Amino acid sequence: MTDRVYVIAEAGVNHNGSLEIAADLVRAAKLAGADAVKFQAFRADALASPTAPKAAYQERETGSADSQLEMLRALEFGESQHAAMIALGREIGIDVLSSAFDLESLAMLAGLGLTMFKVPSGEITNLPYLRAVAAASAATGGGRVFLSTGMADMDEVEAAVAALEAAGLSRAALTLLHCSTEYPAPVQDVNLRAMIALRLCFGATVGYSDHTEGTAVAAAAVALGACVIEKHLTLDRTMVGPDHKASLEPDAFAEMVAAIRDVEAALGDGVKRPTRVELENRAIVRKSIVAARAIAAGEAFSEGNITTKRPGTGISPMRWDEVLGVAAPRDFAVDEEVEL
Repeated sequence: MTDRVYVIAEAGVNHNGSLEIAADLVRAAKLAGADAVKFQAFRADALASPTAPKAAYQERETGSADSQLEMLRALEFGESQHAAMIALGREIGIDVLSSAFDLESLAMLAGLGLTMFKVPSGEITNLPYLRAVAAASAATGGGRVFLSTGMADMDEVEAAVAALEAAGLSRAALTLLHCSTEYPAPVQDVNLRAMIALRLCFGATVGYSDHTEGTAVAAAAVALGACVIEKHLTLDRTMVGPDHKASLEPDAFAEMVAAIRDVEAALGDGVKRPTRVELENRAIVRKSIVAARAIAAGEAFSEGNITTKRPGTGISPMRWDEVLGVAAPRDFAVDEEVEL
């Protein structure tokens, strides 16, 4: 990671089980300006039981003919696929990450050399998993952990952070991702200020995993201090699959990245001072004390014979009281800057 906002293109399962589509997503993420592209690693049989129902959004996008387990089996992305994407990422210059949803998949990712680990929102209450993530991070010498907090309250976040730290994770290696786990997430449910609460409560870096439609909320999160932005990326929002409708296509993703960089640049360092360009404009748009009418030498400056006008190259109007009552040292023509 760098000091600038780290933008993750969440490819997730939008590859629809195709290595070719996955590779196109990696390339699209790079072209759109993302710092990383992230997939999902799971063994369907270890993730869901045969009786696990689909979420409403999953059923809406993929139908009800199959179960969640059957849907997940078609979207599995194993070691060889991840290895290929990691190699492609290194070739074109983009980080390739993945969220593991079971312990075996987490070990697989660590074995492939990944040093950043994303805890999905659904695993925030999975104590054995959290301990394994902390161990994987420690094994890399302090690899970063992104903890997604969707669906969690502050007590659950506190318990997860405590579990990670008890298992050896440094707070400095932790980023808390605020998230609204719905696809797409209604903007009125986002509650971006909760991200600020997470930062203040835990003293950790924070970010935002965005499931809203459009790009405005992600840019707003940066303005509120997000160091990481994650957003779903798809090649085509009309494709069949659980997450395509809640994703951005490449052109829109590139627009989001541009907006994030603009907001990031606009934030500055927080010190209130005039910029170089403002210094050039200051004398033009500020005012000076000038003669409101002709003033004879020796005449006292008064409310009746002086006023303020541009440019600001003479005595500042903030010295108004100092000027009043002083005898004019010479004659002044109307609109001429006065002198003491």
